[in-house]
Amino acid sequence: MKIALMDSGIGLLAAAAAVHRLRPDADLVVASDPDGMPWGPRTPEDITAHALAVARAAAAHRPDALIIGCNTATVHALETIRAELEPGIPVIGTVPAIKPAAAGGGPFAIWATPATTGSPYQRGLIRDFAAGVRVTEVPCPGLADALEVADEDGIDRAVAAAAALTPSDVRTVVLGCTHYELVEDRIRAALQPADAETPLTLLGSAEAVAAQALRRAGAQPAPAADPSSHLTVLLSGRRSATLTAPALAYSEGRLLAAMTAEREYAATHEGNPRG
Repeated sequence: MKIALMDSGIGLLAAAAAVHRLRPDADLVVASDPDGMPWGPRTPEDITAHALAVARAAAAHRPDALIIGCNTATVHALETIRAELEPGIPVIGTVPAIKPAAAGGGPFAIWATPATTGSPYQRGLIRDFAAGVRVTEVPCPGLADALEVADEDGIDRAVAAAAALTPSDVRTVVLGCTHYELVEDRIRAALQPADAETPLTLLGSAEAVAAQALRRAGAQPAPAADPSSHLTVLLSGRRSATLTAPALAYSEGRLLAAMTAEREYAATHEGNPRG
């Protein structure tokens, strides 16, 4: 089985790692667009064109399902990509976890990029799934950009600024950008006072998206399977031997990179006795 994931940058890492944890035997194709990123400031038509090019590059590897690991690309390009690739390749979009957050009934916050915060798309999700619930939209300027290049100081500054805008009584936070799931521990530390009686809940989309991709591919989770899987990395359509250096700064990236190392080790030592 093979699952492909696409994004402008490394926001796809969390979902890719989630797929690998659920099915260690599945081959992965991770396709990003370093030549065209960031997509956020582009027009909807330009975003769609770039996303479609990345999707086509991933689809050329004949995956059993394709995950759009990016909220922005899902908003603007999901229908176009589905129109071209389905039903041959199921395409799964990424939507912020506003519905499950609202199901808790209490107030919650949504951390998102400035472009997404207050957008008709996000406001529509709040209207449809969180009517009657107090929702605080928290813009996080610079956070996704800092995460993309693994800028440690920039990440800390952006997280602190967003935490300062989050009401102290909020105990549930929706991570409305896939990049943010890469630093859940830092976000939790910034929002969870030592004396807090109620634990903080962070709601990302990676696990749900990974599970949906397996369902659409006709597979079930099998975490105990033999992890003899292969990772294919595509950078603006070009095959790369490994993930980018910033991707390897995160545990999710290192988990995926180990897939390649395992396959390379097996190929190099095939037929050789272990010492």
